[in-house]
Amino acid sequence: MKNTKSTAGRSVVLIVSIAALAGFLFGYDSAVINDATEAIRAQFEVGSGILGFAVASALIGAAIGAFCGGNLADKHGRILVMKIAAALFLISAVGSGLAPEIISLVVFRVIGGVGMGIASIIAPAYIAEIAPTRVRGRLGSLQQFAIVLGIFFSQLINKLIADSAGSSGAEWLWGLEAWRWMLLVECLPAAAYLVGAYLIPESPRFLVSIGKQAEARRALSIALSEKDVDASLTRIEETLRTNRKPRFSDIRGKVAGLKPIVWAGILLAVFQQLVGINVVFYYSNTLWQSVGFDESQSFIFSLISAAINVTVTIVAIMLVDKVGRKPLLLVGSAGMAVTLGIMGIVFATATVGAGEPILEGIAGPVALVSANLFVVFFGVSWGPVMWVMLGEMFPNKIRGAALAIAGFVQWFANFLVTQTFPQLAEFSLGLAYGLYAAFALISFFLVWKFVRETRGVELEDMVE
Repeated sequence: MKNTKSTAGRSVVLIVSIAALAGFLFGYDSAVINDATEAIRAQFEVGSGILGFAVASALIGAAIGAFCGGNLADKHGRILVMKIAAALFLISAVGSGLAPEIISLVVFRVIGGVGMGIASIIAPAYIAEIAPTRVRGRLGSLQQFAIVLGIFFSQLINKLIADSAGSSGAEWLWGLEAWRWMLLVECLPAAAYLVGAYLIPESPRFLVSIGKQAEARRALSIALSEKDVDASLTRIEETLRTNRKPRFSDIRGKVAGLKPIVWAGILLAVFQQLVGINVVFYYSNTLWQSVGFDESQSFIFSLISAAINVTVTIVAIMLVDKVGRKPLLLVGSAGMAVTLGIMGIVFATATVGAGEPILEGIAGPVALVSANLFVVFFGVSWGPVMWVMLGEMFPNKIRGAALAIAGFVQWFANFLVTQTFPQLAEFSLGLAYGLYAAFALISFFLVWKFVRETRGVELEDMVE
């Protein structure tokens, strides 16, 4: 029995890891543009507003993909939608890397963004539905671990390419600029995700919903004992018998038109972005160059931040099923508010020369340490826990629709933060980080008041 459980455990980890490749891709896709921004600005001769839109354009597609992904998955299954997302990532990587002008770049970034949005919805839902309850948080955290690995490898590969070419704007292989190769490399994980989607089983809950109990039993047996398979299959069948087909009207409620649990999911999704985490990864090179570091140093700082994010996400994976979701969120909110506040003060009090802040003396190291501590607090809390909770907090009958709404607002908030940062930074970096600190502080009280703990609760027992 022990060996059977061990084999099942390894099998479910492998399946979840393949599903989490979605996270790797959208982490890679969202961060890869970071090291290409200055080269794109120079090559296409665009200003900060257009540059900000080019960087953020993928997030428009992501909002669309997230909004449509849940409904598509409820109708056609999780696996088919994963394959669609993988194909979109492939198209985007090739098109973005070979874009002749800024408009083409934006179009293909939007296509990739649709893939990101779909992947961000499907992966946590699928993982929550395939994983045993006792380790659901840990396995759900693999989604965020894959995201931060994607960010880390995008930074590492970008640095290797830029170092080999001489700079991100220099020509490299076959006459293509280095920044183009940074975008083209994404074809490799996209292809791996597409192949992997053919190798993993469909969600047992979706299989039961379309009358394929035998296939559902086989999918459940990968992770559960025979006795647990019978109990789980019975619970799923009972839930589906008492619930009709999911639809968007199911999420309507008395609190501003939505159910309270849906609002809780929306708050988690929005505030994960309003703390400004993606500013660190999308614009970190530009930020550090603006305060006096050269391109090579900026690459290194970005890589360090990404490595720290990977490390602390491992810590979160170890803690999420022991400590719980809500305590981690509260600690993260408090830590982010403090570190962002310090960064706001440092940049607000910095000397300005030629329109840019100059970090003199101890100010530079303080800003660098605070930025990385901010990544630590985010990576151990809001980074993985938000995705875990979105995958598991909604009752079965509203999961698809609620995930679609939460995913849409998450990506829309991401777009707003990413789009507005260049202008905010030009006006005052102190103001930008001050705003993000305020949002982190607000998130603490919102979690304290409105978010329920989900550790150890079966998906069939989640309540509205």
